[in-house]
Amino acid sequence: MKNLALVINAQQTYVPSNENDFSEGIADFFRAVSGTYLPLLNMFESLERDGISCKISMVFSPVVCTMLADPVMQERYIEWLDRRITFGAAEVKRCAAQPELLEAVRFFLEKARQDKADFTEKYEQNLLKYFEFYASKGYIELLATTATSVFLPYFADLPEAVNAQVETGLYAHKHFFGQSASGFWLPYLAYSKGLEKNLRSYGVHYTILDSQSLVFSETEPEKGIFAPARFYNSLAIFARDSENQIKGDDSFVHGKVYCNVHRDVGFELSQEDLSAFEEPGSPRQATGFYYWNNSEKSDNSAFYRPSEAARQVLADAELFLNKKKARLDAAAQVITDCDVSLVCTYDSSDIGNRWFEGVMWLEAVIRKAPEMGINVAQLSDLLNVDYKLQKVKPYPSAAFGDGYGENFLDNSNSWMIRYVRKASERMIDLAERFPDDTGLKARILNLGARELFLAQSAQWADMIQAANDAEYAETFFKKCIIAFTMVFDSLGSNTVSTEWLTGLERNHSIFPWINYRIFSRKK
Repeated sequence: MKNLALVINAQQTYVPSNENDFSEGIADFFRAVSGTYLPLLNMFESLERDGISCKISMVFSPVVCTMLADPVMQERYIEWLDRRITFGAAEVKRCAAQPELLEAVRFFLEKARQDKADFTEKYEQNLLKYFEFYASKGYIELLATTATSVFLPYFADLPEAVNAQVETGLYAHKHFFGQSASGFWLPYLAYSKGLEKNLRSYGVHYTILDSQSLVFSETEPEKGIFAPARFYNSLAIFARDSENQIKGDDSFVHGKVYCNVHRDVGFELSQEDLSAFEEPGSPRQATGFYYWNNSEKSDNSAFYRPSEAARQVLADAELFLNKKKARLDAAAQVITDCDVSLVCTYDSSDIGNRWFEGVMWLEAVIRKAPEMGINVAQLSDLLNVDYKLQKVKPYPSAAFGDGYGENFLDNSNSWMIRYVRKASERMIDLAERFPDDTGLKARILNLGARELFLAQSAQWADMIQAANDAEYAETFFKKCIIAFTMVFDSLGSNTVSTEWLTGLERNHSIFPWINYRIFSRKK
């Protein structure tokens, strides 16, 4: 049998729900809800209605779960949709004399209305409940991940810090979905020697690594990336397929007829035309309305036409499956003692946010795969004979930068690591010094653990390196480090400002159940 495993990793930059209205992080989250999470749930509903089997794997980070479950964030999302609907109605009137634009205007207006109806009525403002529902039906296999998007190899010599991230991630998964996870997603698929011990000690059954981790293994992998292997402690390994057809200059996302999400009308129209969406004089922000395709032409063919994009999606899904089938067929000629498989991993931001038609394409792949002799499977389905898997010693690597996560340590962001590592060392020390404290002291220790988790996220370094809202990333990181330092100093001087403590607890409400003792050394 030829298997294709599709894995979607839902990650999000943490933005407190009380962040100001014009935060790019909040707008990005709202676009993810409309562009990825709602369409995925609608996809499951459509496949179930048509009696089509769907088996994919998904990772929901604790940050994404926290933001989706936040009542304040839910209300703000509805307000954002209302503004889009008001703006869309005004745009229909403005563009009445431009029939070439009306198809796109009406399409996005109807989408905003449908998103509101789906979010408030069909899914009851509780998307996690319905993802859990489809997981219980076998449509989704849910993997756990770390508390925040930490680059674990940078903390490999601090096992307490690694354990704290893993343990909190596993607890958060059970907290939000009511079930334990047997699979674990390493952020950025970043692996260094010894991390398998941390995962296995928590009962994790399998994980995913970058393809070069397996290909460059000390033990030559007999089946390459076309079958799972295992560490010497029996933690199963899947290697991701490095051929990613929805990222890169020649990827599907750049198809000429697809929506150009980099040309949001919020940055194209005059302030007067945008008055229905934003207050006069306020910073410009994305509206979620896109009128142009990727053709870069100046005539009417440059306008986005959803019907043309829908036809192209079917063609690209078939092209994708043909390429995967060719590779699986070639592998099956060599590997004759077991089924062959490919594991394709995608960031949720690439399925919906950066590629507007991404979820449509995913659904087309799932629908068409059986016709081409490809079985779309979940990772756990491929481990029915895991005791026979070859034992290997993977090579350290990551699915980021040129394969080693070096983008997190360049001349723009390398200053961050010394602060976050020192804070990690101090948190481990605090957990040892105050093992049994309660009350106010426990609250401040828990706050320190929370601020450290947020500072450990490698997303801040990534944003700074990529010059993507770099000022916000630097400011947020520094706030976390300063807050942790105040915790450390307060415990040293035995003085705590309850007003400051309460304010910060309110601002960063993530991990409300956190217990600082997870940073203790394991006995």
